[in-house]
Amino acid sequence: MVFPRPEWEKFRERIAALPMSAQWWKRIFLGNAMDVEMDATGRVLVSPELRQAAGIAKDTMLLGMGNHFELWDKATYDAQEAKAMQGDMPDVFKEFSF
Repeated sequence: MVFPRPEWEKFRERIAALPMSAQWWKRIFLGNAMDVEMDATGRVLVSPELRQAAGIAKDTMLLGMGNHFELWDKATYDAQEAKAMQGDMPDVFKEFSF
């Protein structure tokens, strides 16, 4: 996930407030977070460690998700999207109007 700073602060506070039973997930989310800067052309360098953790090999997908972005390995995203499309739409969308 890629957050603008104000959204990251909100997310970080929510994660930090989780109970001790979620301690390892707190470590995963908070302990692996990194600040990044955009270069003059608007590019962001994702560290090799984060690319490896996300399974990003070559081509990527950057998805706007409202208050944050998701960065996916394209092949992984395509496979997950195809799997989702094969299943039923979640119940929460039954009353949702497009």
